[in-house]
Amino acid sequence: MNYENVPSYPSQHELATQKASAATLVAERVERSTHATLILADGTRFEGRSFGYESATAGEVVFCTGMVGYPEALTDASFAGQILTMTFPLMGNYGVPKQALWEDDHIHVAALIVSEYVETPSHAQSVMNLGTWLQREHIPALEIKDTRLLTQHIRNHGAMLGKIVFEQDLPFYDPNTENLVARVSTPVVQSAGTGEMRIVLIDCGAKRNIVRSLVSRGVRVITVPWDYDLFSPTCPFEFDGILVSNGPGNPKMAQKTIQTLRTALERKIPTLGICLGHQLLSLAAGGDTYKLKFGHRSQNQPCVQVGTQRCYITTQNHGFAVGTIPTDFEPWFINANDGSNEGIRHRELPIFSVQFHPEAAPGPEDTDWVFDYFLEKVKNVKDVKGIRG
Repeated sequence: MNYENVPSYPSQHELATQKASAATLVAERVERSTHATLILADGTRFEGRSFGYESATAGEVVFCTGMVGYPEALTDASFAGQILTMTFPLMGNYGVPKQALWEDDHIHVAALIVSEYVETPSHAQSVMNLGTWLQREHIPALEIKDTRLLTQHIRNHGAMLGKIVFEQDLPFYDPNTENLVARVSTPVVQSAGTGEMRIVLIDCGAKRNIVRSLVSRGVRVITVPWDYDLFSPTCPFEFDGILVSNGPGNPKMAQKTIQTLRTALERKIPTLGICLGHQLLSLAAGGDTYKLKFGHRSQNQPCVQVGTQRCYITTQNHGFAVGTIPTDFEPWFINANDGSNEGIRHRELPIFSVQFHPEAAPGPEDTDWVFDYFLEKVKNVKDVKGIRG
């Protein structure tokens, strides 16, 4: 047997030295960290140490139970105005990838809460550590003793307002009273892809992977602001279908998008809604929405396709849900955990929506076939001259 290529393993002495060195680094970081406090609206307090930008902030405290995917979550505009608690113990262990792999150009969360921050990442594609990224983006971040206790508190009492304070204090802030979609939507029309099929993406806070998913299927994607008038006589482009994206906050705040979807329904234009887009389509069609107790934020939400025995594991990030199904629509998917609606489709027209994220990023790609289903419907009704507003 050739022992020349057998890897050598560290001795007990070397392991002890490495462990002591790691402990020293942690102790040094703790010593130079600033103390901060998370205060919930009911008076509950969680003490911790800062590893992000040191400035007081306020928002809605929510939790995400995904093990990985924090770069995608932090750059997902659906988290705008929220103090995000990650339940997996270690965060930052694989660092931050290059910007091309983010879901937007910058971080959207109001703040980040973790149990244990890993300052020294280990990943070939990491370009910086998590703390540096948060500081550059002016995002506060707090390391607390037990995120599970905080998560249980939110689960039992519901998502609630909170604030992170240092020496200075500030009032609580409810992001659901503001039109967050207007804050995160693109201000200009953009185009990607060169395909013959043209899909308008109404950007309510769209993740980049929605565009990637369409372009990879040979589609030209025209991204427009949330309040863009697609049906104006002066609209400079033609399109074959509409996709309304994910986004943050209370769907009833985005009234201009709802009106656009009402017109799309009247004109029978093929339409797909994702996440917030699902809620907006429901409102446009005469349905209603409500606020969930603590929302669905994870990459392991099971959804059953109605009329089948198929159960898909999905990525989700939302605090509101569809309660009343619109007339002429039928349930398409149901959440296997709590029975809430996860999708609707029109009984006759090629118009439908899903509450989950078929584009994933992060999470399973079990439902990326929804894009194929949508594009097939668009193809079936496509006019060779396009559909013009």
